[in-house]
Amino acid sequence: MARMISGGGVRVAVDIGGTFTDIVVMKPDGVLSESKVSTTPDDPSRAVVDGMLALLRELGVQPSEVAEILHGTTVGSNTILQRRGAKTGLVTTRGFRDVLEIGRIRMPEMFDLTWTKPAPLVPRRYRVEVDERIAADGSIVRPLKEDSLHRAIEQLISDGIEAVALCFINSYRNSAHERQAETFIKSRYPNLPVSASYAVLPEMKEYERTSTTVVNAYLLKAMRNYLDRLEFGLRGVGVTAPILVMTSSGGMLAARSAAEKPVMVVASGPAGGVVGGVRLGQTLNLPNVIVFDMGGTTAKAVIVENGRPSMTSEYEFRDGMSTSSRFIKAGGYMLKVPAIDLAEVGAGGGSLASVDAGGLLTVGPQSAGADPGPACYGLGNTRPTVTDANVVLGFINPNALAGGQLTIERSLSEQAVRDHVAQPLGISLEDAAHGIRAVANAAMARAIRAVSVERGLDPRDFTIVAMGGNGGIHAIDVARQLGIKRIVVPVLSGVFSAVGMLASDLSHSGLRTLLCPLADLNVQSLHIIMDELADELTALLEADGYPGSRIALDWEADLRHEGQASELSVQFEADGDIVTSMKESFVDEYFKTYGYRDETAIELVKIRLTARGLREQRLDFGKIRIEVRPAALGAKKREISFNRGEPSVLVPVMDRSVLSQGPAAGPLVIEEFDATIVVPGNATVHRDTIGNVVIDLGDDA
Repeated sequence: MARMISGGGVRVAVDIGGTFTDIVVMKPDGVLSESKVSTTPDDPSRAVVDGMLALLRELGVQPSEVAEILHGTTVGSNTILQRRGAKTGLVTTRGFRDVLEIGRIRMPEMFDLTWTKPAPLVPRRYRVEVDERIAADGSIVRPLKEDSLHRAIEQLISDGIEAVALCFINSYRNSAHERQAETFIKSRYPNLPVSASYAVLPEMKEYERTSTTVVNAYLLKAMRNYLDRLEFGLRGVGVTAPILVMTSSGGMLAARSAAEKPVMVVASGPAGGVVGGVRLGQTLNLPNVIVFDMGGTTAKAVIVENGRPSMTSEYEFRDGMSTSSRFIKAGGYMLKVPAIDLAEVGAGGGSLASVDAGGLLTVGPQSAGADPGPACYGLGNTRPTVTDANVVLGFINPNALAGGQLTIERSLSEQAVRDHVAQPLGISLEDAAHGIRAVANAAMARAIRAVSVERGLDPRDFTIVAMGGNGGIHAIDVARQLGIKRIVVPVLSGVFSAVGMLASDLSHSGLRTLLCPLADLNVQSLHIIMDELADELTALLEADGYPGSRIALDWEADLRHEGQASELSVQFEADGDIVTSMKESFVDEYFKTYGYRDETAIELVKIRLTARGLREQRLDFGKIRIEVRPAALGAKKREISFNRGEPSVLVPVMDRSVLSQGPAAGPLVIEEFDATIVVPGNATVHRDTIGNVVIDLGDDA
């Protein structure tokens, strides 16, 4: 990959969703331009290349002028969901073959007798043991026998294995045997991808380390192939800029690094919008916001408290959608990597609605996706979606979307809702559409409760930042259910995940396991370890083109009370009294998380460093300027059915630019190229100085 360019030039941000691929171009003068194209599920890189080239031509920008490509990708998550990863083998210490099956010996729901444990990504017959043993203190109990390793690899090769995961007991303390095995395999099988736990996750806990390493190996082939295709396609049209991939934690990673550690970018898609929400909140002096992102396939919610998004050092990727909770475990594949802690539900615009055998109306998690899409697209789907319900009720333009690029046929929405919901339930067409919206809204409110109420936070103390093509259509109903008074719909809200990438920094993370009582911590030894870790990550950023003056270091410590198995992460400053800082932060975080204080001694388990390369051309939301694309406004008024059982209301339809900075009373509809915002009659709305639409619900929330 090309060396990182941090100076002037055109920046392009691309976010691949289940339905649309969003593209945002930032010119050197800071002006943003947007485009939406249908995602190409068979090869996502095709939509990226074709959509980017079309937008560059429209703007009169030469491909050679592009300096950076910032990319959020769903390749990792889709590969796991579709079980299309590499045929992976696991090489481990004798006696630890079944770690993936044993896991944490827990169920996500104690009394759910229908729960089925996810099948391991590596079947047992492809998990082989070798003779070696390292003790918990890092000493070698039994040297690695290369003849045992050779037999194990030969067995896997004969079984058609396409990637190998290496995970030996206690290798986080001493990686000598894993390094020896990695060198042995690469010297004899240079084309066989190898993922070793010392490089992926050098920390204690065998299951978590094994699972994370296996996921990384499982994704290697798919991620490398995708990034190679993307780079080849871009080079073919004259774009030679480096590709940066969004990580699950909200930073950017050079494509070459993402190709080696795809486990870091599994939750890449939603992260850009969260970064944008954080930066926007800082600009608007709103430190406490709920980032609410509703796209075509899912809806996501993230808490931002005191200007920092809720983060986790581990999460589980599972089938379907997950309502995130740090207390619910064992439902999916464990990834012990830094990530934004979000709740996700299958309630997007393309989520399918149906009536089950018991007569219950359900919405999602299955989605119509980009192909064939909602029924109103006229591409062959006859089942109703949330988008079809919104078309029937008048929330969405009944003729076209995306500036007229996407034709809408209202009659197809009406037929789908009538055939699959209204007639089976014996209710009217409008009541059926309202029912679909109500079920979807309830699911989204539940997601927000999961990241607020379940964490001891009152959602009424927060402002919703609504984004995604459907965020401005549903945010008000969700806010009312939660008692939230204010919603901010940012500029370019329909492509805001891509916009957020332009506000992110390049980052690398690393950690060291220590495991010692905090009271006995040798601060001098700790500083030596911290200096080594800082030098390691700084060197990576310098190789990416960032001088020391543009590097920031963020330190975290994982601590727990003596005798406990789980840790909490807290920030600390490298200067000053480190022990006191760690202790006070941990005590506060422990009380906030669990609701009580524990007097047991505190243990320091590990320290983690995130080194950020501060991009010179990072988007400043206080100075944001956009090149407006016309919406497919059509009629200046249309009828909307806001509430079940009430008559429809004739509502004015306008562009965001027409909205004044003084409060205007609803009802009204704001239509844009990338999104629609619906304001009911009992709310007021205004446009702030930046251009954001601010909706106040007052006492009606």
